[in-house]
Amino acid sequence: MFFNAQAPAPASGDPHRALVETVRAGGPQALAAMLGDGAFTLKELALRPQQMFTADATLGSAYRDVVGRIHELRSAMDALEARAVTALAESLTLDKQAEVRAHTAHEESEVPPTRTLLREAASEAAREVSMLIGKSPAAAAYSLASQRRLVSDMPEMLTALATAQITSTVAHATARSFAPLSPEQRLEADRELGCRLPGLDAAGAETWDDATAAAIAAADPGGQGRRHQHARQERHLTVRRGQHGMATVSARVSALDAAKIRKRLSLEAERLRAAGDRRGHHAIQADSFVDTLIGRQEGMEPTTLDIGVIITDRALLHPGSGDLAQIEGYGTVPAEALRGELSGVLAALVDGAEEALGPDGPALRAVMRRLYTHPLTRELVAVESRARAFPEALARFIRWRDQVCRGPFCDAAIRQSDHIHPHAAGGTTCLDNGQGLCAHCNGKEQQTRTVRRVGNSTTDGHTVEWISRTGTRRTTRPRALTAPEPPRRSGAEGHAQRHPQQHAPPRRRASRRSRRRSSSREAPDTPV
Repeated sequence: MFFNAQAPAPASGDPHRALVETVRAGGPQALAAMLGDGAFTLKELALRPQQMFTADATLGSAYRDVVGRIHELRSAMDALEARAVTALAESLTLDKQAEVRAHTAHEESEVPPTRTLLREAASEAAREVSMLIGKSPAAAAYSLASQRRLVSDMPEMLTALATAQITSTVAHATARSFAPLSPEQRLEADRELGCRLPGLDAAGAETWDDATAAAIAAADPGGQGRRHQHARQERHLTVRRGQHGMATVSARVSALDAAKIRKRLSLEAERLRAAGDRRGHHAIQADSFVDTLIGRQEGMEPTTLDIGVIITDRALLHPGSGDLAQIEGYGTVPAEALRGELSGVLAALVDGAEEALGPDGPALRAVMRRLYTHPLTRELVAVESRARAFPEALARFIRWRDQVCRGPFCDAAIRQSDHIHPHAAGGTTCLDNGQGLCAHCNGKEQQTRTVRRVGNSTTDGHTVEWISRTGTRRTTRPRALTAPEPPRRSGAEGHAQRHPQQHAPPRRRASRRSRRRSSSREAPDTPV
Protein backbone atom coordinates (compact mmCIF):
# COMPACT_ATOMS: atom_id res chain seq x y z
CA MET A 1 0.00 0.00 0.00
CA PHE A 2 2.25 2.81 1.28
CA PHE A 3 5.99 2.51 1.81
CA ASN A 4 7.57 3.90 4.95
CA ALA A 5 11.10 5.17 4.58
CA GLN A 6 12.02 3.41 7.84
CA ALA A 7 10.89 0.00 6.60
CA PRO A 8 13.90 -2.26 6.09
CA ALA A 9 14.67 -3.44 2.58
CA PRO A 10 14.73 -7.24 2.78
CA ALA A 11 17.61 -9.14 1.25
CA SER A 12 15.07 -11.42 -0.37
CA GLY A 13 11.32 -11.83 -0.43
CA ASP A 14 8.34 -9.57 -0.92
CA PRO A 15 8.94 -5.93 0.17
CA HIS A 16 5.21 -5.48 0.75
CA ARG A 17 5.18 -8.39 3.19
CA ALA A 18 8.27 -6.98 4.91
CA LEU A 19 6.44 -3.67 5.37
CA VAL A 20 3.45 -5.45 6.87
CA GLU A 21 5.68 -7.24 9.37
CA THR A 22 7.44 -3.97 10.25
CA VAL A 23 4.12 -2.24 10.99
CA ARG A 24 2.92 -5.20 13.02
CA ALA A 25 6.08 -5.06 15.11
CA GLY A 26 5.68 -1.32 15.62
CA GLY A 27 2.09 -1.61 16.84
CA PRO A 28 -0.64 1.03 16.48
CA GLN A 29 1.91 3.86 16.58
CA ALA A 30 3.65 2.53 13.47
CA LEU A 31 0.30 1.99 11.75
CA ALA A 32 -0.76 5.58 12.49
CA ALA A 33 2.55 6.88 11.11
CA MET A 34 2.22 4.85 7.92
CA LEU A 35 -1.36 5.98 7.38
CA GLY A 36 -0.31 9.58 7.98
CA ASP A 37 2.32 9.33 5.24
CA GLY A 38 -0.21 7.81 2.87
CA ALA A 39 -2.88 10.37 3.71
CA PHE A 40 -0.43 13.21 2.97
CA THR A 41 0.46 11.70 -0.42
CA LEU A 42 -3.16 11.18 -1.43
CA LYS A 43 -4.25 14.65 -0.28
CA GLU A 44 -1.45 16.24 -2.29
CA LEU A 45 -2.44 14.30 -5.43
CA ALA A 46 -6.11 15.15 -4.93
CA LEU A 47 -5.54 18.88 -4.32
CA ARG A 48 -2.60 19.49 -6.65
CA PRO A 49 -2.73 16.82 -9.38
CA GLN A 50 -1.15 19.07 -12.05
CA GLN A 51 -1.23 16.99 -15.26
CA MET A 52 -1.96 13.61 -13.68
CA PHE A 53 -5.68 13.54 -14.49
CA THR A 54 -5.60 15.07 -17.95
CA ALA A 55 -8.17 13.35 -20.16
CA ASP A 56 -6.55 11.15 -22.78
CA ALA A 57 -8.20 8.55 -25.00
CA THR A 58 -5.23 6.21 -24.51
CA LEU A 59 -5.39 6.33 -20.69
CA GLY A 60 -8.89 4.95 -20.17
CA SER A 61 -7.65 1.58 -18.88
CA ALA A 62 -5.13 3.29 -16.57
CA TYR A 63 -7.82 5.47 -14.99
CA ARG A 64 -10.01 2.36 -14.68
CA ASP A 65 -7.20 0.70 -12.69
CA VAL A 66 -6.91 3.79 -10.47
CA VAL A 67 -10.63 3.72 -9.66
CA GLY A 68 -10.46 -0.01 -8.95
CA ARG A 69 -7.49 0.39 -6.62
CA ILE A 70 -9.21 3.26 -4.79
CA HIS A 71 -12.21 1.03 -4.24
CA GLU A 72 -9.97 -1.77 -2.92
CA LEU A 73 -8.12 0.69 -0.67
CA ARG A 74 -11.36 2.14 0.68
CA SER A 75 -12.69 -1.34 1.52
CA ALA A 76 -9.45 -2.29 3.28
CA MET A 77 -9.53 0.99 5.21
CA ASP A 78 -13.14 0.36 6.28
CA ALA A 79 -12.21 -3.06 7.62
CA LEU A 80 -9.15 -1.58 9.32
CA GLU A 81 -11.31 1.15 10.85
CA ALA A 82 -13.70 -1.47 12.25
CA ARG A 83 -10.81 -3.17 14.04
CA ALA A 84 -9.29 0.13 15.22
CA VAL A 85 -12.58 1.58 16.49
CA THR A 86 -13.38 -1.66 18.31
CA ALA A 87 -9.91 -1.67 19.91
CA LEU A 88 -10.35 2.01 20.86
CA ALA A 89 -13.69 1.31 22.52
CA GLU A 90 -12.31 -1.69 24.44
CA SER A 91 -9.27 0.30 25.54
CA LEU A 92 -11.47 3.13 26.80
CA THR A 93 -13.60 0.56 28.63
CA LEU A 94 -10.54 -0.87 30.37
CA ASP A 95 -9.42 2.66 31.24
CA LYS A 96 -12.85 3.43 32.68
CA GLN A 97 -12.78 0.29 34.80
CA ALA A 98 -9.30 1.08 36.09
CA GLU A 99 -10.35 4.63 36.93
CA VAL A 100 -13.38 3.46 38.89
CA ARG A 101 -11.36 0.88 40.78
CA ALA A 102 -8.78 3.53 41.68
CA HIS A 103 -11.45 5.84 43.09
CA THR A 104 -13.15 3.09 45.08
CA ALA A 105 -10.08 1.12 46.15
CA HIS A 106 -11.09 1.15 49.82
CA GLU A 107 -14.88 1.24 49.42
CA GLU A 108 -16.15 -1.92 47.71
CA SER A 109 -19.77 -0.87 48.25
CA GLU A 110 -19.24 2.20 46.08
CA VAL A 111 -18.22 0.23 42.98
CA PRO A 112 -21.08 0.49 40.45
CA PRO A 113 -22.55 -2.71 38.95
CA THR A 114 -20.59 -4.13 36.01
CA ARG A 115 -23.50 -3.57 33.63
CA THR A 116 -23.71 0.12 34.57
CA LEU A 117 -19.96 0.49 34.21
CA LEU A 118 -19.96 -1.09 30.75
CA ARG A 119 -22.89 1.10 29.65
CA GLU A 120 -21.10 4.26 30.76
CA ALA A 121 -17.90 3.13 29.05
CA ALA A 122 -19.79 2.41 25.83
CA SER A 123 -21.34 5.88 25.96
CA GLU A 124 -17.92 7.50 26.41
CA ALA A 125 -16.50 5.43 23.55
CA ALA A 126 -19.36 6.45 21.27
CA ARG A 127 -18.76 10.11 22.11
CA GLU A 128 -15.04 9.72 21.36
CA VAL A 129 -15.79 8.10 17.99
CA SER A 130 -18.42 10.76 17.28
CA MET A 131 -15.93 13.57 17.72
CA LEU A 132 -13.23 11.74 15.76
CA ILE A 133 -15.23 10.91 12.63
CA GLY A 134 -17.73 13.76 12.63
CA LYS A 135 -20.94 11.74 13.17
CA SER A 136 -23.73 12.40 15.65
CA PRO A 137 -23.43 10.48 18.94
CA ALA A 138 -26.39 8.29 18.01
CA ALA A 139 -24.95 7.46 14.58
CA ALA A 140 -21.54 6.81 16.11
CA ALA A 141 -23.08 4.45 18.67
CA TYR A 142 -24.87 2.49 15.94
CA SER A 143 -21.68 2.38 13.89
CA LEU A 144 -19.62 1.24 16.87
CA ALA A 145 -22.11 -1.55 17.64
CA SER A 146 -22.07 -2.86 14.07
CA GLN A 147 -18.26 -2.67 13.93
CA ARG A 148 -18.02 -4.67 17.15
CA ARG A 149 -20.28 -7.36 15.70
CA LEU A 150 -18.22 -7.46 12.51
CA VAL A 151 -14.96 -7.91 14.38
CA SER A 152 -16.13 -10.36 17.05
CA ASP A 153 -18.83 -12.49 15.38
CA MET A 154 -18.68 -12.01 11.60
CA PRO A 155 -15.28 -13.05 10.24
CA GLU A 156 -16.62 -13.91 6.77
CA MET A 157 -18.19 -10.47 6.25
CA LEU A 158 -15.14 -8.69 7.67
CA THR A 159 -12.94 -10.59 5.21
CA ALA A 160 -15.33 -9.79 2.36
CA LEU A 161 -15.16 -6.11 3.31
CA ALA A 162 -11.36 -6.07 3.52
CA THR A 163 -11.07 -7.75 0.09
CA ALA A 164 -13.61 -5.41 -1.59
CA GLN A 165 -16.18 -8.13 -2.18
CA ILE A 166 -18.74 -6.00 -0.37
CA THR A 167 -18.95 -2.33 0.56
CA SER A 168 -18.96 -0.88 4.07
CA THR A 169 -22.64 0.03 3.61
CA VAL A 170 -23.53 -3.62 3.01
CA ALA A 171 -21.27 -4.83 5.82
CA HIS A 172 -22.74 -2.46 8.40
CA ALA A 173 -26.33 -3.08 7.27
CA THR A 174 -25.75 -6.81 7.61
CA ALA A 175 -24.21 -6.36 11.06
CA ARG A 176 -27.22 -4.29 12.18
CA SER A 177 -29.59 -6.97 10.86
CA PHE A 178 -27.72 -9.58 12.92
CA ALA A 179 -28.25 -7.61 16.15
CA PRO A 180 -31.18 -9.77 17.46
CA LEU A 181 -29.11 -12.97 17.10
CA SER A 182 -26.87 -14.49 19.74
CA PRO A 183 -23.09 -14.57 19.06
CA GLU A 184 -23.32 -18.26 18.09
CA GLN A 185 -26.22 -17.56 15.71
CA ARG A 186 -24.30 -14.64 14.18
CA LEU A 187 -21.39 -16.93 13.41
CA GLU A 188 -23.79 -19.39 11.77
CA ALA A 189 -25.51 -16.69 9.71
CA ASP A 190 -22.11 -15.23 8.80
CA ARG A 191 -20.96 -18.63 7.47
CA GLU A 192 -24.20 -18.89 5.50
CA LEU A 193 -23.61 -15.54 3.82
CA GLY A 194 -19.97 -16.39 3.20
CA CYS A 195 -21.01 -19.49 1.25
CA ARG A 196 -23.37 -17.38 -0.86
CA LEU A 197 -20.87 -14.64 -1.72
CA PRO A 198 -20.05 -15.93 -5.26
CA GLY A 199 -23.72 -15.80 -6.20
CA LEU A 200 -24.13 -12.25 -4.86
CA ASP A 201 -21.74 -10.60 -7.28
CA ALA A 202 -23.40 -7.41 -8.62
CA ALA A 203 -26.19 -7.73 -6.04
CA GLY A 204 -27.91 -4.49 -5.06
CA ALA A 205 -28.85 -3.45 -1.53
CA GLU A 206 -32.30 -5.06 -1.60
CA THR A 207 -30.92 -8.34 -2.90
CA TRP A 208 -28.39 -8.27 -0.06
CA ASP A 209 -31.21 -7.61 2.38
CA ASP A 210 -32.95 -10.73 1.09
CA ALA A 211 -29.77 -12.79 1.41
CA THR A 212 -29.29 -11.49 4.95
CA ALA A 213 -32.88 -12.35 5.86
CA ALA A 214 -32.38 -15.88 4.51
CA ALA A 215 -29.19 -16.30 6.54
CA ILE A 216 -30.93 -15.08 9.71
CA ALA A 217 -33.85 -17.45 9.10
CA ALA A 218 -31.44 -20.36 8.60
CA ALA A 219 -29.54 -19.55 11.81
CA ASP A 220 -32.65 -18.97 13.94
CA PRO A 221 -35.80 -20.29 12.18
CA GLY A 222 -37.80 -20.36 15.40
CA GLY A 223 -37.23 -16.65 16.04
CA GLN A 224 -38.97 -15.29 12.93
CA GLY A 225 -42.27 -14.65 14.67
CA ARG A 226 -40.59 -13.00 17.66
CA ARG A 227 -38.49 -10.71 15.46
CA HIS A 228 -41.49 -9.76 13.33
CA GLN A 229 -43.66 -8.90 16.33
CA HIS A 230 -40.85 -6.81 17.84
CA ALA A 231 -40.35 -4.95 14.55
CA ARG A 232 -44.11 -4.44 14.21
CA GLN A 233 -44.21 -2.67 17.55
CA GLU A 234 -41.78 -0.09 16.14
CA ARG A 235 -44.25 1.29 13.55
CA HIS A 236 -43.81 5.04 13.22
CA LEU A 237 -43.97 8.00 10.87
CA THR A 238 -41.13 10.47 10.38
CA VAL A 239 -40.98 13.90 8.75
CA ARG A 240 -37.45 15.07 7.90
CA ARG A 241 -36.38 18.45 6.64
CA GLY A 242 -35.11 18.58 3.08
CA GLN A 243 -33.28 21.17 1.04
CA HIS A 244 -34.85 24.14 -0.75
CA GLY A 245 -38.17 24.08 1.10
CA MET A 246 -38.88 20.37 0.69
CA ALA A 247 -39.31 17.54 3.20
CA THR A 248 -39.35 13.75 3.29
CA VAL A 249 -42.24 11.82 4.86
CA SER A 250 -41.56 8.19 5.70
CA ALA A 251 -43.66 5.60 7.51
CA ARG A 252 -42.53 2.28 8.93
CA VAL A 253 -45.38 -0.11 8.09
CA SER A 254 -45.79 -3.79 7.29
CA ALA A 255 -44.16 -5.05 4.09
CA LEU A 256 -47.50 -6.06 2.58
CA ASP A 257 -49.02 -2.63 3.20
CA ALA A 258 -45.91 -1.00 1.72
CA ALA A 259 -46.21 -3.14 -1.42
CA LYS A 260 -49.86 -2.12 -1.79
CA ILE A 261 -49.01 1.58 -1.38
CA ARG A 262 -46.20 1.38 -3.90
CA LYS A 263 -48.28 -0.42 -6.52
CA ARG A 264 -51.31 1.83 -6.05
CA LEU A 265 -49.24 4.99 -6.52
CA SER A 266 -47.40 3.50 -9.50
CA LEU A 267 -50.67 2.54 -11.22
CA GLU A 268 -52.05 6.05 -10.63
CA ALA A 269 -48.92 7.61 -12.12
CA GLU A 270 -49.13 5.37 -15.19
CA ARG A 271 -52.83 6.19 -15.62
CA LEU A 272 -52.29 9.94 -15.48
CA ARG A 273 -49.24 9.78 -17.76
CA ALA A 274 -51.26 7.84 -20.32
CA ALA A 275 -53.96 10.53 -20.09
CA GLY A 276 -51.44 13.23 -21.04
CA ASP A 277 -50.09 14.39 -17.67
CA ARG A 278 -46.55 15.70 -18.27
CA ARG A 279 -45.34 15.44 -14.69
CA GLY A 280 -42.72 12.82 -13.99
CA HIS A 281 -43.71 9.36 -12.77
CA HIS A 282 -42.31 9.91 -9.27
CA ALA A 283 -43.69 13.45 -9.06
CA ILE A 284 -47.20 12.13 -9.76
CA GLN A 285 -46.74 9.47 -7.08
CA ALA A 286 -45.75 12.10 -4.51
CA ASP A 287 -48.61 14.43 -5.45
CA SER A 288 -51.18 11.59 -5.40
CA PHE A 289 -49.92 10.47 -2.00
CA VAL A 290 -50.36 13.94 -0.53
CA ASP A 291 -53.71 14.62 -2.24
CA THR A 292 -55.20 11.35 -0.99
CA LEU A 293 -53.87 11.64 2.55
CA ILE A 294 -54.98 15.24 3.00
CA GLY A 295 -58.32 14.68 1.24
CA ARG A 296 -58.00 16.94 -1.77
CA GLN A 297 -60.27 16.45 -4.76
CA GLU A 298 -57.37 15.10 -6.82
CA GLY A 299 -56.92 12.18 -4.41
CA MET A 300 -57.07 8.58 -5.58
CA GLU A 301 -60.27 6.56 -5.53
CA PRO A 302 -60.39 3.14 -3.85
CA THR A 303 -59.55 0.37 -6.29
CA THR A 304 -58.72 -3.31 -6.51
CA LEU A 305 -55.05 -4.20 -6.28
CA ASP A 306 -53.36 -7.38 -7.45
CA ILE A 307 -50.29 -8.11 -5.35
CA GLY A 308 -48.41 -11.38 -5.86
CA VAL A 309 -47.26 -13.29 -2.79
CA ILE A 310 -45.01 -16.33 -3.20
CA ILE A 311 -44.91 -18.61 -0.19
CA THR A 312 -44.20 -22.31 0.29
CA ASP A 313 -47.03 -24.49 1.53
CA ARG A 314 -45.07 -25.56 4.62
CA ALA A 315 -44.34 -21.94 5.60
CA LEU A 316 -48.04 -21.08 5.21
CA LEU A 317 -49.30 -24.03 7.22
CA HIS A 318 -46.50 -24.78 9.67
CA PRO A 319 -44.94 -21.91 11.67
CA GLY A 320 -41.24 -22.18 12.35
CA SER A 321 -40.32 -23.99 9.14
CA GLY A 322 -37.73 -21.32 8.37
CA ASP A 323 -38.90 -20.61 4.81
CA LEU A 324 -39.26 -16.97 3.79
CA ALA A 325 -41.99 -15.48 1.60
CA GLN A 326 -41.72 -13.06 -1.34
CA ILE A 327 -43.94 -10.06 -2.01
CA GLU A 328 -44.07 -8.87 -5.61
CA GLY A 329 -42.41 -5.48 -5.89
CA TYR A 330 -40.97 -5.67 -2.38
CA GLY A 331 -38.87 -8.77 -1.76
CA THR A 332 -38.32 -11.20 1.10
CA VAL A 333 -40.37 -11.13 4.30
CA PRO A 334 -40.75 -13.60 7.18
CA ALA A 335 -43.65 -15.98 6.56
CA GLU A 336 -45.02 -14.93 9.94
CA ALA A 337 -45.62 -11.44 8.52
CA LEU A 338 -48.11 -12.86 5.98
CA ARG A 339 -49.60 -15.97 7.57
CA GLY A 340 -52.21 -14.12 9.61
CA GLU A 341 -53.44 -11.99 6.72
CA LEU A 342 -53.60 -14.91 4.29
CA SER A 343 -55.20 -17.50 6.53
CA GLY A 344 -58.59 -15.77 6.60
CA VAL A 345 -58.75 -15.34 2.84
CA LEU A 346 -57.67 -18.91 2.14
CA ALA A 347 -60.15 -20.30 4.67
CA ALA A 348 -62.95 -18.34 3.00
CA LEU A 349 -61.83 -19.62 -0.38
CA VAL A 350 -61.88 -23.25 0.79
CA ASP A 351 -65.19 -22.94 2.65
CA GLY A 352 -66.86 -20.80 -0.02
CA ALA A 353 -67.68 -18.22 2.63
CA GLU A 354 -66.50 -15.05 0.91
CA GLU A 355 -69.20 -13.10 2.75
CA ALA A 356 -67.14 -13.66 5.90
CA LEU A 357 -64.64 -11.20 4.51
CA GLY A 358 -67.07 -8.32 4.76
CA PRO A 359 -68.52 -6.07 2.03
CA ASP A 360 -65.46 -6.61 -0.15
CA GLY A 361 -65.84 -10.38 0.02
CA PRO A 362 -67.63 -10.90 -3.35
CA ALA A 363 -64.93 -8.90 -5.15
CA LEU A 364 -62.11 -10.82 -3.51
CA ARG A 365 -60.51 -13.43 -5.74
CA ALA A 366 -57.82 -15.75 -4.45
CA VAL A 367 -56.04 -17.62 -7.21
CA MET A 368 -53.64 -20.37 -6.16
CA ARG A 369 -50.86 -21.26 -8.59
CA ARG A 370 -48.32 -24.04 -8.19
CA LEU A 371 -44.86 -22.79 -9.07
CA TYR A 372 -41.70 -24.85 -9.44
CA THR A 373 -38.17 -23.88 -8.53
CA HIS A 374 -34.84 -24.93 -10.00
CA PRO A 375 -33.52 -27.89 -7.94
CA LEU A 376 -30.09 -26.26 -7.46
CA THR A 377 -30.48 -22.49 -7.74
CA ARG A 378 -34.09 -22.40 -6.37
CA GLU A 379 -35.19 -19.79 -8.89
CA LEU A 380 -38.49 -20.03 -10.76
CA VAL A 381 -38.54 -21.96 -14.06
CA ALA A 382 -41.33 -22.04 -16.72
CA VAL A 383 -42.72 -21.24 -20.26
CA GLU A 384 -41.96 -19.53 -23.60
CA SER A 385 -43.72 -17.46 -26.32
CA ARG A 386 -43.27 -16.75 -30.03
CA ALA A 387 -44.41 -13.12 -29.79
CA ARG A 388 -41.99 -10.17 -29.92
CA ALA A 389 -43.52 -8.55 -26.84
CA PHE A 390 -43.63 -10.64 -23.71
CA PRO A 391 -47.23 -11.76 -23.04
CA GLU A 392 -48.63 -10.53 -19.74
CA ALA A 393 -48.49 -13.94 -18.07
CA LEU A 394 -44.85 -14.45 -19.09
CA ALA A 395 -43.91 -10.87 -18.17
CA ARG A 396 -45.46 -11.32 -14.76
CA PHE A 397 -43.60 -14.58 -14.26
CA ILE A 398 -40.35 -12.77 -15.05
CA ARG A 399 -41.25 -10.15 -12.42
CA TRP A 400 -41.88 -12.91 -9.90
CA ARG A 401 -38.57 -14.58 -10.70
CA ASP A 402 -36.36 -11.46 -10.79
CA GLN A 403 -38.17 -9.38 -8.12
CA VAL A 404 -36.10 -6.25 -8.90
CA CYS A 405 -34.14 -4.88 -11.87
CA ARG A 406 -31.45 -7.34 -13.00
CA GLY A 407 -28.93 -4.61 -13.84
CA PRO A 408 -25.74 -4.88 -11.74
CA PHE A 409 -26.20 -3.28 -8.31
CA CYS A 410 -29.63 -1.90 -9.36
CA ASP A 411 -32.59 -2.56 -7.10
CA ALA A 412 -35.08 -0.37 -8.96
CA ALA A 413 -38.58 -1.66 -9.58
CA ILE A 414 -39.01 -3.69 -12.77
CA ARG A 415 -40.66 -1.54 -15.43
CA GLN A 416 -39.93 -3.48 -18.62
CA SER A 417 -39.38 -7.06 -19.77
CA ASP A 418 -36.16 -7.16 -21.79
CA HIS A 419 -34.73 -9.54 -24.38
CA ILE A 420 -31.20 -10.37 -23.19
CA HIS A 421 -30.24 -11.26 -26.77
CA PRO A 422 -32.12 -8.54 -28.69
CA HIS A 423 -35.15 -9.64 -30.68
CA ALA A 424 -33.87 -7.68 -33.69
CA ALA A 425 -30.72 -9.84 -33.60
CA GLY A 426 -32.66 -13.09 -33.48
CA GLY A 427 -33.37 -13.34 -29.76
CA THR A 428 -36.45 -15.36 -28.83
CA THR A 429 -39.28 -14.26 -26.56
CA CYS A 430 -38.91 -16.82 -23.80
CA LEU A 431 -38.21 -17.03 -20.11
CA ASP A 432 -34.60 -18.07 -20.72
CA ASN A 433 -33.94 -14.96 -22.87
CA GLY A 434 -35.95 -12.58 -20.70
CA GLN A 435 -35.06 -10.44 -17.71
CA GLY A 436 -36.80 -7.70 -15.78
CA LEU A 437 -35.17 -4.26 -16.00
CA CYS A 438 -35.87 -0.67 -15.02
CA ALA A 439 -36.18 1.92 -17.78
CA HIS A 440 -32.57 3.04 -17.40
CA CYS A 441 -30.98 -0.43 -17.50
CA ASN A 442 -33.10 -1.36 -20.52
CA GLY A 443 -30.75 0.87 -22.52
CA LYS A 444 -28.05 -1.75 -22.00
CA GLU A 445 -27.16 -1.97 -25.70
CA GLN A 446 -26.03 1.66 -25.63
CA GLN A 447 -24.45 1.51 -22.14
CA THR A 448 -22.37 -1.68 -22.28
CA ARG A 449 -20.16 -3.71 -24.55
CA THR A 450 -22.37 -6.78 -24.25
CA VAL A 451 -24.99 -8.46 -22.06
CA ARG A 452 -25.39 -12.21 -22.48
CA ARG A 453 -26.52 -15.43 -20.84
CA VAL A 454 -23.64 -17.44 -19.38
CA GLY A 455 -23.18 -20.69 -17.50
CA ASN A 456 -25.11 -23.92 -17.66
CA SER A 457 -28.82 -23.36 -17.03
CA THR A 458 -29.10 -26.87 -15.61
CA THR A 459 -26.66 -26.17 -12.78
CA ASP A 460 -26.21 -22.38 -12.67
CA GLY A 461 -29.75 -21.21 -13.31
CA HIS A 462 -30.53 -17.92 -15.05
CA THR A 463 -27.12 -16.21 -14.98
CA VAL A 464 -26.46 -13.05 -17.03
CA GLU A 465 -23.07 -11.44 -17.58
CA TRP A 466 -22.76 -7.67 -18.08
CA ILE A 467 -19.50 -6.35 -19.60
CA SER A 468 -18.84 -2.60 -19.52
CA ARG A 469 -17.14 -0.60 -22.27
CA THR A 470 -13.80 -0.88 -20.47
CA GLY A 471 -14.14 -4.58 -19.72
CA THR A 472 -15.50 -4.72 -16.17
CA ARG A 473 -17.53 -7.92 -15.76
CA ARG A 474 -20.44 -8.51 -13.41
CA THR A 475 -22.91 -11.39 -13.23
CA THR A 476 -26.49 -11.18 -11.99
CA ARG A 477 -28.84 -13.94 -10.88
CA PRO A 478 -32.46 -14.10 -9.71
CA ARG A 479 -33.06 -14.32 -6.01
CA ALA A 480 -33.48 -17.79 -4.52
CA LEU A 481 -37.07 -18.33 -3.37
CA THR A 482 -36.28 -21.00 -0.79
CA ALA A 483 -33.47 -21.46 1.70
CA PRO A 484 -30.04 -22.40 0.30
CA GLU A 485 -28.09 -25.44 1.39
CA PRO A 486 -26.54 -25.22 4.89
CA PRO A 487 -22.97 -23.89 4.99
CA ARG A 488 -20.11 -26.35 4.92
CA ARG A 489 -18.72 -27.56 8.23
CA SER A 490 -15.38 -28.96 9.25
CA GLY A 491 -14.64 -32.51 10.35
CA ALA A 492 -16.95 -35.46 9.90
CA GLU A 493 -20.01 -33.27 9.49
CA GLY A 494 -18.31 -31.30 6.73
CA HIS A 495 -17.24 -34.57 5.06
CA ALA A 496 -20.86 -35.76 5.03
CA GLN A 497 -22.02 -32.49 3.50
CA ARG A 498 -19.28 -32.48 0.90
CA HIS A 499 -20.26 -36.01 -0.20
CA PRO A 500 -24.06 -36.04 -0.12
CA GLN A 501 -24.26 -38.65 -2.88
CA GLN A 502 -23.24 -41.32 -0.37
CA HIS A 503 -26.51 -40.92 1.48
CA ALA A 504 -28.78 -39.34 -1.14
CA PRO A 505 -32.00 -41.08 -2.26
CA PRO A 506 -32.51 -42.00 -5.94
CA ARG A 507 -32.27 -39.03 -8.25
CA ARG A 508 -35.87 -39.12 -9.46
CA ARG A 509 -37.25 -39.05 -5.92
CA ALA A 510 -34.86 -36.27 -4.92
CA SER A 511 -35.96 -34.11 -7.85
CA ARG A 512 -39.57 -34.47 -6.77
CA ARG A 513 -38.75 -33.24 -3.32
CA SER A 514 -36.84 -30.31 -4.77
CA ARG A 515 -40.06 -28.80 -6.12
CA ARG A 516 -41.42 -26.08 -3.94
CA ARG A 517 -45.13 -25.46 -3.94
CA SER A 518 -45.96 -21.74 -4.07
CA SER A 519 -49.12 -19.73 -4.04
CA SER A 520 -50.26 -16.70 -5.95
CA ARG A 521 -53.36 -14.77 -4.98
CA GLU A 522 -55.17 -12.04 -6.88
CA ALA A 523 -57.29 -9.85 -4.67
CA PRO A 524 -58.35 -6.29 -3.88
CA ASP A 525 -55.53 -6.22 -1.41
CA THR A 526 -53.28 -9.26 -1.49
CA PRO A 527 -52.97 -12.25 -3.84
CA VAL A 528 -50.72 -15.14 -3.09
